[in-house]
Amino acid sequence: MYSIVLSLVPLIGLILIGYFLKQKSYLTDEFWAGAEKLNYFVFFPAMLFGNLAQADIHMEMVSKILVILLVVFPIACAVLYILKRIFQTPTRRFGVYVQSNVRFNTYIGLAVVASLFPAEGMTIFALLLAISIPVVNIISVLALTDHENMNFRAVIISLLKNPLILGCLVGVLYNVSGLPLWKGAESLIYQLAICSLPMGLMCVGAALQFVALKKESFPLMINTLSRLCLMPILAWLVCKILGFNALETQIFILYFALPTASAAYILTKVLGGDSQLMAGVISLQIIGAAITLPIVLTLILH
Repeated sequence: MYSIVLSLVPLIGLILIGYFLKQKSYLTDEFWAGAEKLNYFVFFPAMLFGNLAQADIHMEMVSKILVILLVVFPIACAVLYILKRIFQTPTRRFGVYVQSNVRFNTYIGLAVVASLFPAEGMTIFALLLAISIPVVNIISVLALTDHENMNFRAVIISLLKNPLILGCLVGVLYNVSGLPLWKGAESLIYQLAICSLPMGLMCVGAALQFVALKKESFPLMINTLSRLCLMPILAWLVCKILGFNALETQIFILYFALPTASAAYILTKVLGGDSQLMAGVISLQIIGAAITLPIVLTLILH
């Protein structure tokens, strides 16, 4: 476990650097907004494209990813919708609870996979991102919107314009085409991609907010436990039942053990959800993941 914790220290360090830089106002809010935008539209899509364009993609792996997503997500959503009906949870809060369980922090996930897993693990994780990003966005929008006000055309258009989805889609299409990647272009994409994780992790730290932790402690704690503990346990059960191999099982469990996405705050605010509660969930889950991720990784790697 010591070696795993040691490998996570740089990742936690980058998050803390971002947090303290923001708190000390060393860099302006405009800088962080620009950095997140640059990462979201340029660096991160370049990383996804680079990982998928030359990856050894098998349809068997794609089918396994589809299976685990089509088992775990419906179970989680069914439980959440049942609880919504029982407790009469308003939509603006329910959307937060759904996002806190189905969305995932891609920056932390990719950083962990790059640190601890072989190249094949990165390929599996990149494919998992390519398939799950549109799925979790649709689930999140549906949960945050009253059905009578739903504009499905707007949802589809927003998904088609999502740079992460586009990066994955173009990478897969380029891979399928069989075209070689020119060395100069490959080097450029690599240089863009290596900027993504450090900047992304610092932006995660800069986005941490703890205002909601005092008055929303119970729902925050329940959502953190369900995301960081129950979701990876559910993923482990599905992997064991379906007989996935060791590397596949490790990647899938890691995916479901990640804290929720920082971008969930923006979507919640745009769609009129409880953005303060969402900020609290994101912050507590990232803190909690510093404790649970080393434990989960120790269990699945040994």
